[in-house]
Amino acid sequence: MSRLAVLASVGLWVGITVVLAELRWFRRLRLADRLRPFAPAGPPPGRRSGGVRSLGELLGPLATSLGGRLSRTLGINEELGLRLERIHSDLDVAAFRTRQMAWAGGALGVTTLLLMATTPPAPMVLFAIGSAPLLAFLVVERNLARASELHQRKLFLELPVVAEQVGMLLSSGFSLGGAVARTAARGRGAVARDLRRVVNRVRHGVPIETALGEWARVAEVEAVHQLVRVFALHDEAADLGPLIAQEARAIRRATQRELIETIERRNQQVWIPVTVATLVPGVIFLAVPFMDAMSGFTGL
Repeated sequence: MSRLAVLASVGLWVGITVVLAELRWFRRLRLADRLRPFAPAGPPPGRRSGGVRSLGELLGPLATSLGGRLSRTLGINEELGLRLERIHSDLDVAAFRTRQMAWAGGALGVTTLLLMATTPPAPMVLFAIGSAPLLAFLVVERNLARASELHQRKLFLELPVVAEQVGMLLSSGFSLGGAVARTAARGRGAVARDLRRVVNRVRHGVPIETALGEWARVAEVEAVHQLVRVFALHDEAADLGPLIAQEARAIRRATQRELIETIERRNQQVWIPVTVATLVPGVIFLAVPFMDAMSGFTGL
């Protein structure tokens, strides 16, 4: 048991060290590392050049492989890098998987210490040791999925207003790149945040059509794909304003249909407790004369 305590303590220490090493208030990045995400080309944010300089970078490839395999086993098939890019995370895939495995290792260490203090039966020990790291892994994965879904929902709700703004700017004489840049600079929502990334890509020399296509691929929202296809007609159509306004109305109609479906579903859910509250007393009232009649037949 003393060896198990030592191993649990070492695992807990490694997990805490890896988690703290990824926090900005605990580890200050160099100026070159802080400026690297804004360069036209280079390694993703969070990576340092010049070899392995932290425990997280050392365990990154192993954590990426194990985490990706476990995610696919649990039925999570969407690419992790795509979800991290969608929510504008500062972490890359290796850093996220390392932090995820650190949480799993920390949960395993804490669970082992608790089991040593309480000495439960052997089946419960095996179940706790197997389920604690898996639960920690799933909690981190679920938080990322929830943030991704929330960002997609915000995009869907904000897209009509932003599309109309871009349409008005195009009708007033702005180019497509100028309209997108002005909307991104003046906006404060999820769409404006994504458009600022599109503007940065254009400033790095990427064509506006390619940058918008990358945005649609990362967002993975059907309304965004449709709007980007309309934007792609700016070289062929004389005035995209009416087309964009029509697309904005279509998105609003889709939002209205979803709202009506939600209201109808909640109206149906309201009747469930009412039905149960009505049926239970009715069954009781029917059971009393039925039992009385059955007792009369048995008496004969």
